[in-house]
Amino acid sequence: MDKKWWTLIVACVATFMFLLDLTIVIVALPQIERALHTNFADVEWVIDAYALTLAAALLTAGALADRYGQRLIFVIGLVIFTLGSALCGLAQSPLMLILSRAGQGIGGAILFATSLSLLANSFHGKDRGVAFGIWGGITGLAAGVGPILGGLITTDISWRGIFWVNVPLGAAAIIVTLVKVDEYRSDQSHRPDWAGFLSFTLAMVSLVYGLTEAGQTSWSTGSVIASLVLAVLLFVAFILIEIRVSHPMLDLTLFRVPTFDGGLVAAFAMNASLFAMLLYLVLYLQDDLGFSALGAGERLLLLTGATLIVATAAGRASSHLPVRWLIGPGLALVGLGLLLMAGLSATTTWTHLIPGFLVAGVGSGLVNPPLASTAVGVVKPARSGMASGANSTGRQIGIAVGVAVYGTLFTSSLLHPLDHVLSLTPSLAHRSAAIASAIDQGTIGRAILASAPRVRGELVTAIHAAYTGALNELLIVSGLLAIVGAGAATISIRPRDFVGRSVEVRADMS
Repeated sequence: MDKKWWTLIVACVATFMFLLDLTIVIVALPQIERALHTNFADVEWVIDAYALTLAAALLTAGALADRYGQRLIFVIGLVIFTLGSALCGLAQSPLMLILSRAGQGIGGAILFATSLSLLANSFHGKDRGVAFGIWGGITGLAAGVGPILGGLITTDISWRGIFWVNVPLGAAAIIVTLVKVDEYRSDQSHRPDWAGFLSFTLAMVSLVYGLTEAGQTSWSTGSVIASLVLAVLLFVAFILIEIRVSHPMLDLTLFRVPTFDGGLVAAFAMNASLFAMLLYLVLYLQDDLGFSALGAGERLLLLTGATLIVATAAGRASSHLPVRWLIGPGLALVGLGLLLMAGLSATTTWTHLIPGFLVAGVGSGLVNPPLASTAVGVVKPARSGMASGANSTGRQIGIAVGVAVYGTLFTSSLLHPLDHVLSLTPSLAHRSAAIASAIDQGTIGRAILASAPRVRGELVTAIHAAYTGALNELLIVSGLLAIVGAGAATISIRPRDFVGRSVEVRADMS
């Protein structure tokens, strides 16, 4: 088999592993909380630590890959991610698990940033469309099967198994990469932009930490304000550094290319809309409708299955059609799908979501493959790591912003209807804030069991009504965001901004 197809296999395996770990952990959080004798605030950081380091290291990883070799950095990412997974499986305390998840996030950032550039340099012409189509389908599949696999492994084996499953996959991917994948690096040797690396990484850490804390607590808390202000200052410092250095980690002139900007907007809108909403859809299916982790995952397969099928076709179509006519309409369909999911009530069943799942899944399948190729298609091969890292960073900022904003909207939207309904029951009138917090943290069952048996029926009715009302608001906001992103991407992405492959990248056939 040609080496380029081996490259596709390891890129897809790596992508599947680190995207899977964004969602697979969600359903295991209650078991982790009990096993490590900790609280919900600590186990939330099992997810947040991964997302924070993932977002912070993406651009740095892409720039280092261009400088030192994409295969070399990719293998380093595989090693870090695999070791981090093993340490997660061995964790005996919340702190060890959180730190190990942070290590996983760094490895995942390296894999995400380098997998796209490896594919861009390995595939050309129609084969590139096929490769990015398959890769785009894998991204949707990983998001959808995470809750299913997490439920199966946690139920039948142990929560530690969700981390151990990465170890043999990672080891096999390392061996295949070293034997079957070509090395690509820039011939233009220059000193790394360490000041840029440091300032950008610290800025991203401050930004994502601030957004995470805002979603969990309040936007007005001192730690949130300090983190966001520090992020702004560090981003300004980063820009000043990049203007002054001769070989910046992020060439700011890329922002003069409308297609590069359009790709960033589309990446942000895609992840801030549908992918940020996946968390709330999973919680709705499990906590409000009462499905098991496996049952919730099975229903989400309608969305992710549509994504997988359409993504393969969209990847091939991107070799013949202008990508703006895939990305723009795809995002519009994502927005329409989210709007179709709205209209939930205390009496609706999960089948209300089916049309929205299918439409949003088709839209996601149209967006992901051409968006990946757009990220690296507007730069010469020597800067593909930089470009893919920037686009991937836009994706992660989208998720961080989306989850933070939706968390705040969700909590505030819960309080008013809960106050109104619970005020009719004297013994529950003072508990609306506590119940809203329990809903937000996924501990509805505990809140219900903590109430007197005689009022549980009224409490369940109030929770259902408040939950669906708040979720409707999030679906409308996320749907409109996707539609706005669709318009911006359609206007910005232009065929003439794409560049051909040149000899600026050297393939070492080893």
